[in-house]
Amino acid sequence: MSTPHTTLPFEELAEAIKGRRSDYGHISGLQLDRFAPSEAWSSLPYRPVFVGDTETGVLHGGVVTAMLDESCGMAVQLALDGTRAIATLDLRIDYQKPATPGLDIKAHSICYRTTRSIAFVRATAYQESEDEPVATATACFMIGANRTNMLADRRMDARSIPTLEAPEDPDGPFARSPFARALGIRVNDDGTLTMPFSPQIIGNPILPAIHGGMTGAFLETTAIIGVARELGAAAPPKPIGLTVNYLRSGRALDTFANVSIVKQGRRIVAFEARAWQDDADKPIATAFGHFMLRQTPGSDEE
Repeated sequence: MSTPHTTLPFEELAEAIKGRRSDYGHISGLQLDRFAPSEAWSSLPYRPVFVGDTETGVLHGGVVTAMLDESCGMAVQLALDGTRAIATLDLRIDYQKPATPGLDIKAHSICYRTTRSIAFVRATAYQESEDEPVATATACFMIGANRTNMLADRRMDARSIPTLEAPEDPDGPFARSPFARALGIRVNDDGTLTMPFSPQIIGNPILPAIHGGMTGAFLETTAIIGVARELGAAAPPKPIGLTVNYLRSGRALDTFANVSIVKQGRRIVAFEARAWQDDADKPIATAFGHFMLRQTPGSDEE
């Protein structure tokens, strides 16, 4: 059990956030570039392992989701005193346009209100200008989520940080998705997907617990694979928006997920995905969202 900690002065709080973030945050290379009370400006360097489709070079949507989740968390921490743990309750991502291959991603997050138990955040992910967003997000965080305090209880040893690598698998379902391969995601015979636990996906290393952004990325991947398979689509659908509800802490266990189509139109599909660990009746997270179907050649749809 952690002992009580004194309130950190703001400059010390910001420095603690820079150096003691989630394990995945360190592995991904996410940086806190600028800060103010309740506001965080961060950046994520472009890396080939983040790509979701090698034919286009576009980043995997889960990379943006994970970045926005962590960036929102930093804004919440900058609105507090550094003594309380936080956890994501829900996160909504709206994808505005694909990220330009080869360019870094930036984010500006604002914690615009806190209550005794809840923090409310909004964020924008962009590349060259915040006025031209790649994605926008809104989120709610629980304050005092557990008795750990990453800002005071740990210091990351750079020598212990694992690397994020995508093993080659030219015949697998993720041959064109380095990020999915880096997470070790695999498709099971019953149509479910598995994301094996690994040090790369840890959020809170004290518990330890899976990074909420990694759970969101897994649910999005599950939805893309499942919807494309169900509809017999030749190309993966394009994400429009995704809302993730976090129901339980993702423990140091393998995680499983499935997806169902809620409604199908000519161009838009609504879906719901669920992720669980040792009990399918006790999901750790659910996601609801919409995809746009890619039109086939000769279609009269615009």
